[in-house]
Amino acid sequence: MSEMVYDAVVIGGGPAGATAARALALAGRSVLLMERGGRIKPCGGAIPPRLLADFDIPQSLLVARARAARMVAPSGRAVDMPVGEIGYVGMVDREDFDEWLRERARHSGAERLTATFEKIARDDAPHPIVIFRRSRGAPLERVRARVVIGADGARSAVAKQCLPGAERVPCVFAYHEIIRSPQVSSDAFDGSRCDVFYQGRLSPDFYAWVFPHGETASIGVGSANKGFSLRGAIATMRADLGLDRCETLRREGAPIPLKPLKRWDNGADVIVAGDAAGIVAPASGEGIYYAMVGGQMVAEAAAAFLATGDARHLHQARKRFMQEHGTVFMVLGIMQYFWYSTDKRRERFVTMCDDKDVQELTWQAYMHKRLVRAKPMAHLKIFLKDTAHLLGLRAATR
Repeated sequence: MSEMVYDAVVIGGGPAGATAARALALAGRSVLLMERGGRIKPCGGAIPPRLLADFDIPQSLLVARARAARMVAPSGRAVDMPVGEIGYVGMVDREDFDEWLRERARHSGAERLTATFEKIARDDAPHPIVIFRRSRGAPLERVRARVVIGADGARSAVAKQCLPGAERVPCVFAYHEIIRSPQVSSDAFDGSRCDVFYQGRLSPDFYAWVFPHGETASIGVGSANKGFSLRGAIATMRADLGLDRCETLRREGAPIPLKPLKRWDNGADVIVAGDAAGIVAPASGEGIYYAMVGGQMVAEAAAAFLATGDARHLHQARKRFMQEHGTVFMVLGIMQYFWYSTDKRRERFVTMCDDKDVQELTWQAYMHKRLVRAKPMAHLKIFLKDTAHLLGLRAATR
């Protein structure tokens, strides 16, 4: 009996993998989408309205629309950043959102399989072999693929096996608890507001958050400090906000990469996408939009490779992504390295967020996913204010 050979096997069914699988299926390629199941990534669930338009996502998948963000300094000082008339921050529940994306890929022609990836093997035949198990203790099975797309998350098994240096990508570990939202909004919890806490006691090197999801909410924290108690930080924050009395529905944790891999493909027949490629925005930790953009670009690169047999096409995915988003990632990385390092700097950072120019350009950049160049004088004002904060020439509080 002849062995099944797919044009593409996509390992991982999150936003990146599901997007890549759908794009290749719509292009007429045979696609197997392999998802291990039973795991929901810890995620605040924030997406810009642009994502809905770019990827034809229905409004019905939004569980909430946040109209403002509140930045909370170490001193407890809070700065509200209203979105204004330019849009909102959409909120999704990853359990439902990711499953919808996987089902859409299936309806577009991809074949779904619940299984755990084990490894990629090779023999004398021209295409790699993907080895997997359908469940724990089940026998190993195998399929061949002309191209393998690893979208299996941070610390990707595909990347570690196929891409040198992939195991060294820097990560923060994220942990959150999904709670049932309070029935009545208060100063401590507002169902139309995302709260972000820049406090060393809650995270020594990242931030903590409370994001509304309609009937539920995500209370989370991230840190790269292995000795820091993420669960303890969440317990402290819930007690401070009076959310410790809310029912806890589930708890989730996972690493989140904060630096794109230097190489996304092996130069032959394997390429990675999403968290596996390290494309989560530094400082903010935003990943859903970038995962889907990256998944689409990886699919287009894979389609070009499948059409021509020229593996050089695979390089284009990372090149295109960094051309469009590399500058934003660099700026956010510098911001995280400097502003998140001490509570004194965090205090100044929150003070900067009270500036109307900073707020406007921040929201414009978030909504449009690029640095805003239309107001050079505003950028100059922000640069001068930022420099003053860096040098300690402005007071940390007003």
